[in-house]
Amino acid sequence: MIGQDSHHSPVKPTVNFSQQQLIELLQGADDDGLFKQAAQVTAQHFNRQVYLRAVIEFSNYCRNDCHYCGLRANNRSVNRYRLSETQIIDAAVDAERLGMGTVVLQSGDDSRYSAATIERLIIAIKRETSLAITLSVGDRSRQEFELWRQAGADRYLLKMETFDAALFSATRPKANFDERLEKLAQLKSLGYQVGSGIITDLPSTTDAIMARDILALTALQLDMIACGPFVAHPLTPMAQHTNGCVMKSQRLCALLRLLNPLANIPATSALDALAAGSRLQALQRGSNVIMPSFTPLQVSQNYGIYPGKNCHNAELTQRISELKQQIIAIGLSPVSHRGDSLRTSHV
Repeated sequence: MIGQDSHHSPVKPTVNFSQQQLIELLQGADDDGLFKQAAQVTAQHFNRQVYLRAVIEFSNYCRNDCHYCGLRANNRSVNRYRLSETQIIDAAVDAERLGMGTVVLQSGDDSRYSAATIERLIIAIKRETSLAITLSVGDRSRQEFELWRQAGADRYLLKMETFDAALFSATRPKANFDERLEKLAQLKSLGYQVGSGIITDLPSTTDAIMARDILALTALQLDMIACGPFVAHPLTPMAQHTNGCVMKSQRLCALLRLLNPLANIPATSALDALAAGSRLQALQRGSNVIMPSFTPLQVSQNYGIYPGKNCHNAELTQRISELKQQIIAIGLSPVSHRGDSLRTSHV
């Protein structure tokens, strides 16, 4: 069971919803009111600031076989890569130089990077920069989590993709639902700022399941919450399913904001994969974080979780400059500070 950890102060949500109310709002019952209220709550707590986080996708090897993901182990068409420790550290230094406050070290579930290797990376990045470090490297042991926390890792992202146990098992055949939930509890007990999230419109899901997902995410009292739409990958068992709805993903994000006013909620790249400009739009509808990829250009397009991810060709400095200008153009302020969880310091 996941309990409320002592370093997470309880925060009253802006509103309370029944499951039926959530379903109706997911179906578009009051988009104008929902998005307006989410924007107001976000501005109230984050002062119209957008936290910039650099994602370094350092390996696209994965031992898992998730049915929605292009990196699944059984996809033999992927051009696999692993970055060296030097490449990862250099990318982190670039991130700080270009105004990021956090680096996210992300990979497939790739055990080739040992606990000691990741520990060395954390120590080196902390020595070379003042960045906060988020890890997103899948299911690891409590001993590894503890080692990395002691080395200086600040946050850990471990997405569930759905909180419906049957759907989880059907779409993530090599993963264990209860064990993954337990890992979220372990991470919280070790003092990490913890994040999780879901895929909206995952095949076989329903609005009722997604409403329960919203309540499950809220009950966990998370520091970071992510949701992005399903994007069908042609080399997966879910290739023939319909892509998710951008608007529904934004509705779900807005509802999460109202129920979790202090959580950091990213505008995900999956939105732009389906509709150009919808990631920026999400920043006006409850999100407060944006996470550009700092993966070296020569391999970044091989991190193909879904089509359209990392489909950029511009030089990094230009791309980040343009992103900052786009954020400013919609009346928000891109900021380079760490953007630590407000939930952990709220009294």
